[in-house]
Amino acid sequence: MSISLNKYISSTGICSRREADKLVEAGRVKINGIVAQKGNRVEEGDKVTLDGKGLKSKAKFIYIALHKPPGITCTTDVRHRDNIINFMNYPKRIFPIGRLDKASSGLILLTNDGDIVNKILRKENRHEKEYIVKVNRAINSKFIEKMSAGIPMLGTVTDPCTLEKLSKTVFKITLTQGLNRQIRRMCEFLGYKVLTLKRIRIMNIHLDDMAVGKWRELTTEELRVLQEQLTS
Repeated sequence: MSISLNKYISSTGICSRREADKLVEAGRVKINGIVAQKGNRVEEGDKVTLDGKGLKSKAKFIYIALHKPPGITCTTDVRHRDNIINFMNYPKRIFPIGRLDKASSGLILLTNDGDIVNKILRKENRHEKEYIVKVNRAINSKFIEKMSAGIPMLGTVTDPCTLEKLSKTVFKITLTQGLNRQIRRMCEFLGYKVLTLKRIRIMNIHLDDMAVGKWRELTTEELRVLQEQLTS
């Protein structure tokens, strides 16, 4: 996976991204011995120098997909019992991208890259998240129609979304917003109670058959597509 040159320089701790751009514009930065240009990207294994001296990123970015079990809280505050950080017990500092209700299960991403967190969570980007939901009684056409069109909650109306009925009491829903307890509140408004809720996709990252409580690093291809979607 490649990263922008100014981000790479900034990650060494010597300056900000804006200042890094100025260093590049001044011709002081080279990539593999070639004078760099603003907008260049750094691939794994590239040698970046400033005034002839090698630069090395302080930390390798970590991107993890976890199948969160019910009962785990998506917080970095270790004072909270059953917090996700203690559950992961990862040897380096990471933090979750967004939240998934304590009672819910499924896909959540964790990283040490603050930039990607901001891009994924930015509301105006409207990135898709997909869930499988089981409710306490039979789903009818009225339920699907109203859920899809938008439900009043928290002083607003939810954005239109896509619903697919999978069985008598189970449906798949794709959202492009992330209001607090959104799916549960939407169902409650229509007189339904959520029994189980599992997130199966965030943008191009899929949960697939990963077991509950297990995690994996994102693949190079997943990261490439994710970065493309975040910059498009």
